[in-house]
Amino acid sequence: MIKNMNEKIVGSTGSISGIASILGSWQICHNVCLGIIALLSIIGITVVGMPLAFLTKIAVPVWSVAFGLLILTIALYMRKKCISRNLLIVNSGLIIAGTPFQSVQQFNVYFWIVGGILAILGISLFIKDKIQKKVKK
Repeated sequence: MIKNMNEKIVGSTGSISGIASILGSWQICHNVCLGIIALLSIIGITVVGMPLAFLTKIAVPVWSVAFGLLILTIALYMRKKCISRNLLIVNSGLIIAGTPFQSVQQFNVYFWIVGGILAILGISLFIKDKIQKKVKK
């Protein structure tokens, strides 16, 4: 009976981790768009201007959903510790850098700087962790 309960706990933790990874992937949709543009350039299609400009019409609702999902993933991290801390740092930086509100556009440079620093910090911590794990092996 105890073994069965432990298996259920482990299974539930795995499910929570999987859900959290989906939430994290939603928040980095901007990188997917950039990846599409890069892929097009690799195959010889030059993109001039903003081919994904239609997304600017839905920027605030999408950003709001991404922010809500970030809060949810932070709460899940605080409760279960089943999400990568570095992913949260990178996603927080991207959310801050991508603030779409017109009322704060005069501070955009500051949002970009703070968000960029957080994203670079998260990426560098991720790389540092990977290097440390390789050295220990």
